[in-house]
Amino acid sequence: MTMSLPPAPLPFGPAPGASPAGGIGGAVIARQAIVNAQHAVIGYELFNRSMQADTHTAASDVALVFSALSHAGTEDLIGKLLIFVNCTHNSLMGGHLELINPDRVVLEIPPLDTLAPEEIEGRVQPLAALRQRGFQLAFNHTVLHRAYRPWLPLADYIKIDLALVRPEQIEAVVRHAQTHSQAELIAEKVETAAQFETVSRQGVQLFQGYWFARPSVVEARLVTPSQAATIQLVNLVRRQASTAEIEDVLKHDAGLAFNLMRLINSSGFGFAREVTSFRQAVMILGLKKLFRWAALLLTAARASGAPSSVGSTAVVRGRLMELLALQKLSAEEADNAFVVGIFSLLDTMLGMPMDKAVDLLALPRPVEDALLRQEGPYAPFLELTIACETGDDAAFTRAATALGLDSRQINGAHLQALAWADQLASSS
Repeated sequence: MTMSLPPAPLPFGPAPGASPAGGIGGAVIARQAIVNAQHAVIGYELFNRSMQADTHTAASDVALVFSALSHAGTEDLIGKLLIFVNCTHNSLMGGHLELINPDRVVLEIPPLDTLAPEEIEGRVQPLAALRQRGFQLAFNHTVLHRAYRPWLPLADYIKIDLALVRPEQIEAVVRHAQTHSQAELIAEKVETAAQFETVSRQGVQLFQGYWFARPSVVEARLVTPSQAATIQLVNLVRRQASTAEIEDVLKHDAGLAFNLMRLINSSGFGFAREVTSFRQAVMILGLKKLFRWAALLLTAARASGAPSSVGSTAVVRGRLMELLALQKLSAEEADNAFVVGIFSLLDTMLGMPMDKAVDLLALPRPVEDALLRQEGPYAPFLELTIACETGDDAAFTRAATALGLDSRQINGAHLQALAWADQLASSS
């Protein structure tokens, strides 16, 4: 299969403040409810609180959406409701929108800095293309200006800002919107019961503002993968490497592995079935989306908070468990053993209990049993792997005996795992 990827080299390198070895970073995301007349929540508008409001850029749009999708916290920021995301016109062309299930995403489109007809008309085709892909579009009430008439048929929602529209103008604004568009109207900045009653009488059915809910802030955590591993992944995808080669890079970096499994199984991605293996994730995602995802990892990189040794230790564990399992189990079970090993330090990487971390991923039941309860076919391999790190002779003997492995087999596998884990660092 052939495909077209961006031909020009990208200016890859560590993002400012990003850890070359990976860790946990984050963005502060605020989420404000949008409700109907019965005060039932129909969706949330997301805001990036990691930066000043006046520094909203295409890059911050990308980071916000990516953080929401890959968020490693215990609360799903998106859930089953609509999400409203502020955009710049530049970010509307960004590849991050390829990574979102558009069915429940509303893109909030700002007005232009000019009323020049050719500029407004020039945006119609890109906006229409987004709608055809399944995104809904929201505009503020300035879209009702006669200059924006070409945009009105594209409006799924029109937001009427009560901080900008005078009370005596509300009736006229609402009537004009109802007459000239099919959009649902949202009254925003609703701060009093009187404002709510006024716009309700005019037929507005959706509302947003402090009268209903103040924005709630969530620390959206991301596992930051190794910059070297991410760059290597991008380079492999650009030359259309085999699935096996790409899978190998994922297996070298716990941050990459976590981010991919978390993203592809997020509610915002929209797959009907859970993806439980790296190979399956790569094949389903495809090279084009995999390229966009890896490039966005570099864009959205955050400062690391976990020790750099955590990621490398997880990689060694995964490979050691895989090598040991291959001596006793099938190849498929050995793959699962690798997953147990590489995710065995998720609690440390994410700064949360292991059960909460495992809940973020779609993992086979035996893998969960090993990580959460130290039970099942992979638990003895994990116990033995940890004993190899700690020098716990009693645990080493107990696990080795239970598995029927001798010291020569175990030490040989451990050395292989250490050498395998060093390959990425030595080649970067």
